Amino acid sequence: MSRIDMLSQFPFTFSVEPLALNHTNRSMRCLFLESMKVHLKGLWKSECMCGPDIASVKDLSITTEWNMERSLCPCTEPENPVPAPLASWEDYFQWRSLPLHSPVAVLLHWPLTLYHCLQLSRVRTSRYGHDTLHIHYLGPEKELLQLAVFAELRALFPGVHLRIELVGPAVPRSRDGEVVNISSYPNCSGESCHCRSSIASENLNCSAVTLRIWKGLYHERYGDIVKDSNPHLILAPNAGVAAYPSWMPTIEMIRGIGVPAIFTDFCEEAAHLASCCISSITGQPLGLPIQVNPFRQPIEENNSALYIPCYSNGFVFGM
Repeated sequence: MSRIDMLSQFPFTFSVEPLALNHTNRSMRCLFLESMKVHLKGLWKSECMCGPDIASVKDLSITTEWNMERSLCPCTEPENPVPAPLASWEDYFQWRSLPLHSPVAVLLHWPLTLYHCLQLSRVRTSRYGHDTLHIHYLGPEKELLQLAVFAELRALFPGVHLRIELVGPAVPRSRDGEVVNISSYPNCSGESCHCRSSIASENLNCSAVTLRIWKGLYHERYGDIVKDSNPHLILAPNAGVAAYPSWMPTIEMIRGIGVPAIFTDFCEEAAHLASCCISSITGQPLGLPIQVNPFRQPIEENNSALYIPCYSNGFVFGM
């Protein structure tokens, strides 16, 4: 609680009026999405409880639409190469020439957190031979309905092919083994924008991001996954390590692999509990101490009577 002010510090100029919250039973998240005119639209459909359940969705790549005008979203290649490294949302928005009243950080915390974790782990493409990074991404849930946002990794890692293996029990059985190739950015709402032209598609002959989806626990599916994807980094966003005993055999296996593994959690207390669990299994302190993620989602998760400041991908730590 002593760090609550620091946790809520963001450069953004959007907000949800407290008065509105006092006179309605709607969640802050719904009110925010409605104020941005994206509630239950495109990539935003799963951002509140009103959206579809993962198990009910037949096609995980259901949308590639920002449902926003071009000036508010990254729908085309960046104007300039990415400065190294990006250290904050303000850095990212300046690089992508986006205004601070744009809400895209609400969705882009997934790829930007992955970018940040790759920086923290000091994984470099040159170390592994040129142009491919293999990421094992554990426990995906809501992001399974927002896969198109991972297209931003194309801009963050130009010339690099990222192969991301998403594995977790929330994956619908019917989608097990599905491959999603991302060869363009999500479209803006402008009908005449370059992002919708055939020329833009022709310039993207080779997919820079390949997602493959696996149902099950990581330690159970690892043998299948590594047949053609040995990881450079293992990432478990919003892991809840202390809450789920099924993490224990996975952490034991990761310790034996010797690959950098980074976890995130919603609040600092959960991160500390996870740290204790991991250290009790590995017999060692964390290799990456608990720290605030600068690319955490800028909307609080506020679902409990006891107020604890929680942010999706709020805290980062690793082994």
